[in-house]
Amino acid sequence: MLKRYFPILDWAPQYTRETLTNDLIAAVIVTIMLIPQSLAYALLAGLPAEVGLYASIAPLVIYALFGTSRALAVGPVAVASLMTAAAVGELAQTGTPEYLGAAIALAFLSGLMLTAMGLARLGFLASFLSHPVISGFITASGIIIAGSQIPHILGIRAGGHNLVELVHSIWANLGSLNILTLLIGVPTTAFLFWTRNRMKGWLKARGMTDRMAGTVARTGPVMAVAATTLIAFAFGLENHGVRIVGDVPKGLPVPSLPPLDLELWARIAIPALLIGIVGYVETISVAQTLAAKRRQRIDPDQELIALGTSNIGAALSGGFPVTGGFSRSVVNFDAGAETPAAGAFTAIGMALATLLLTPALYYLPKATLAATIIVAVLSLVDLGALKRTYGYNRADFAAMLATILVTLGFGVELGIIAGVALSLALHLYRTSRPHVAVVGQVPGTEHFRNVARHAVVTAPDVLSIRVDESLYFPNARFLEDLIYDAIAENKELKHVVLMFPAVNDVDSSALESLEAINALLRDAGVQLHLTEVKGPVMDRLKKTHFLHELTGEVFLTQYDALRKLAPELTAKALAACRRETLRSAG
Repeated sequence: MLKRYFPILDWAPQYTRETLTNDLIAAVIVTIMLIPQSLAYALLAGLPAEVGLYASIAPLVIYALFGTSRALAVGPVAVASLMTAAAVGELAQTGTPEYLGAAIALAFLSGLMLTAMGLARLGFLASFLSHPVISGFITASGIIIAGSQIPHILGIRAGGHNLVELVHSIWANLGSLNILTLLIGVPTTAFLFWTRNRMKGWLKARGMTDRMAGTVARTGPVMAVAATTLIAFAFGLENHGVRIVGDVPKGLPVPSLPPLDLELWARIAIPALLIGIVGYVETISVAQTLAAKRRQRIDPDQELIALGTSNIGAALSGGFPVTGGFSRSVVNFDAGAETPAAGAFTAIGMALATLLLTPALYYLPKATLAATIIVAVLSLVDLGALKRTYGYNRADFAAMLATILVTLGFGVELGIIAGVALSLALHLYRTSRPHVAVVGQVPGTEHFRNVARHAVVTAPDVLSIRVDESLYFPNARFLEDLIYDAIAENKELKHVVLMFPAVNDVDSSALESLEAINALLRDAGVQLHLTEVKGPVMDRLKKTHFLHELTGEVFLTQYDALRKLAPELTAKALAACRRETLRSAG
């Protein structure tokens, strides 16, 4: 029980000096990457720069205690930062103590919700968000995030909660463009794109080892921060309209409770839940992907607890909502992290940065942080998924496109709500029309296949229908209508056989439909039979009167049913098979 809730007890006893070395190396690399990211995501959330540093300390330590992923790196991420800005921006003015307090409360409430869901083992709820919907939401969010940083690159004041508002605001304020800011923002963005995509290959071509080239390439954001900070300081760009970070308080955060304002909590409850769910989906996806590469196991319910307590820790240390970051976790994995202790070591590195490096950040241009965000989030944008999804499944394409358009046009909160609604609607639509097949016997075998796909034989007075999905309230009437149409078209029918090999459940609504089908067939002089019914389904049916009122029988296999109901058919099929065998042998 202790290991279940404290996975550290599972890996800590096997911790070795070699593991320590690998974790320390990974922690150094991730710390270098995380410093500019944490500052940038705090800017994206509309918060002071130091809040990003605070949110990158306690959550990492807490995840090391409760997390089941050996490589996941928890901290501020782009989508959660944007959702934080969207939620808190409706409640308070950016830069005010009320704004910061609401962001902290958002992290705390989201953490409580996730922890409660984990303790209740509700990790399966994340499955209600389909992959196309999540992909569409992340793509649209990436576009909005990148768009929201363009004003910082241009040196103008503009904003908006969706792409339409952003574009209109940027266009209206282009006249106040600051050339010096532009000369910092554009080259920095280009440099960061180069370091992300080309620098490693460039270094390897000049004799550097693969691992060393990768490590140096990941320091690109730090290089950009250092260079632009020195330029801003040397040329006094602050006095020429270039916006800089300014004073960043030195020292570690002082633990404190979030605002205990019930009215505030009520207003942020839905955003907190949405941030938590989206963050969890991203976290579990990254964690499972990385774990599969090392044949390790992830516990989805424990990950809820780990992410929830990490958010509570972020709130108590003055931070904002955090989750598992994809790029950061991949870097942690590639750098050789073997246990969550790498995250704890990263937290130590972030704490040292908070204590020692904050004075050096005074002249850091905000355009540099904006460039860091743009380069990071554009990797999330996958418009090509629209074409791939369209070619595979039109319904999924419609859901993805609708999620993208709603998010771009109305903001992230309505976008994710629309995504959840579309995911549920898609599920109900698909299961309301389950796949069923009229089947016949494959000659010479005991197998039965779809008459529309295989050369099979059927009996004119027996209709065999294979049901390929569980029966419940949305699809119960579908089966009724199908059988009613069948008996109306075929006056020779004497038997209807329902094959249930894929039916895992029959709910009360579906049971009533089966009773109605049985009654209708009885009145029409047709018997209803069941075959290949799973044990749990049969156990529940035995508790009802349905089996006593069934006009036909329940058979173990479809072959048993046809051997009794249409013996001429099975004999004919076997004879045809023997003739074919003899012909082949002769």
